[in-house]
Amino acid sequence: MNPRRRALSRRALAAVASLAIAVTVLSGCLYAAIPPETSASPAPSREPNTDGAPAGFEDLYAQTLEWTPCTGSDAGAYDCTTVTAPLDWTDPSVGTIDLAVIRRAATDGDAIGSLLTNPGGPGASGYDLIADSASFAVGTALSDAYDVIGFDPRGVGRSTAVTCLDGTAMDAYLYDIPADPRGSDGWRAELTARNEDFVAACEANSDGILPFITTDNAARDMDLLRAVLGDAKLNYLGYSYGTFLGATYAKLFPERVGRLVLDGAIDPSVSGLDVGTTQAVGFESALRAYMADCLSGRSCPFSGTVDEAMGDLATLLASVDAAPLTATDGRMLGADSLMTAIIAALYSQDSWTYLTQALAGALSGDADTAFFLADFYNGRTGAGVYQDNSTEAFRAYNCMDYPLDTSQADKDASDALIAQKAPTIAPYWDGVDVCESWPYPPTGVRERISADGAAPIVVVGTTNDPATPYAWSVSLAEQLSSGVLVTREGEGHTGYNKGSACVDSAVEAYLLEGTVPQDGLSCTS
Repeated sequence: MNPRRRALSRRALAAVASLAIAVTVLSGCLYAAIPPETSASPAPSREPNTDGAPAGFEDLYAQTLEWTPCTGSDAGAYDCTTVTAPLDWTDPSVGTIDLAVIRRAATDGDAIGSLLTNPGGPGASGYDLIADSASFAVGTALSDAYDVIGFDPRGVGRSTAVTCLDGTAMDAYLYDIPADPRGSDGWRAELTARNEDFVAACEANSDGILPFITTDNAARDMDLLRAVLGDAKLNYLGYSYGTFLGATYAKLFPERVGRLVLDGAIDPSVSGLDVGTTQAVGFESALRAYMADCLSGRSCPFSGTVDEAMGDLATLLASVDAAPLTATDGRMLGADSLMTAIIAALYSQDSWTYLTQALAGALSGDADTAFFLADFYNGRTGAGVYQDNSTEAFRAYNCMDYPLDTSQADKDASDALIAQKAPTIAPYWDGVDVCESWPYPPTGVRERISADGAAPIVVVGTTNDPATPYAWSVSLAEQLSSGVLVTREGEGHTGYNKGSACVDSAVEAYLLEGTVPQDGLSCTS
């Protein structure tokens, strides 16, 4: 298991969190009640804003976009285009890549401007985020007032993408259980061999783009998008990893920051090891909150105190690790896949019901519901079939963004902390980092971002967010010279458009009217 956990995209969260979900576990189907979009008139095209175009890239900043109705879009509500970006922002001669862009035109007359969005990951599709429902992605008020823009960052989805294993090989990479006991030399050797095969496939099939799949380059792409969309400044709503992308943009282009909202923040100054450590503790905290809720209901498969129930869950995980369960499709459910299922369900409190079903099933020898959740997390829709390349892109970005400079002493200290504060998760959090086999050295740095001179940047944090713990939002808001913190008291990943009228009002007042929230605003509903 990779110790760093990506954020499920808001497209995925729409499905797993919606109370109107109809789940048919045996058939592997999931239906989300996402409201259909009404038809909108095409947005008028604005002239590119070429001010500040970097030398050598003036032509790309001046490109005129050709919008066409998106294939399969609902009632003409969306139009799409492709933007040409440089592969290497330091050398215009290296070549170009394509960025897939989707637009939902404002419905309230003249748009305020463009509102760019990113759903997280890294590796989640911003195109799909908007294609599924712009009003879910950004709220109805914002989708009425802005031309809402979704895009697949470089390396992702419909843009020039990282490509690694075929579906059958991906099944084996993600789900096969090592032959040797967990933690043994043979176990680590097998995981290392898998990583090396995965990395070799990425290098062979990605047409030379791997060293350029970085957040720094993606942020520069976002400035290009701002320019060709005709906006003088960037208005942006980024979730989870999208907060790091937005903060990086603010670092690079503080004078071009318009209204930025960063929801579920990543602390740009923490190391990859610290990310994994903090997430382990965060997921353990969320798991305990789930267990307390489960024990208060009638259908919970556990009993006793929270500590006793967590002990029983640890026993279940150890049992499945020693004797995997067989699913109806023949796959073997080991502890790693069961842990992936657990983590997938912890992203949203509304999905706890499905976690209860999965754990009750595993206790009775049924692996199907757990595999349903694990497949959902991995974007697997059938045998050897994956809905996107988010797994590949996630690894590509992380391996280039995070320096590999961790000492053994630091690793040992991390293991000890996780064992102490996340004892249920700890045995299944360790693994062999694929980045140790990546063919290119990382170019990213981990540092505080102040973005001096930027307009106010609103940071939203949720107090028991397992994937991007609240402390990261507090830290980012403090780092940013113009940072403003809004807190959602509650469970789950991210805060806007998640049922808190207080958070929604603060975010929308800023993005719609420029009204800056009170720094430190705390929202309980």
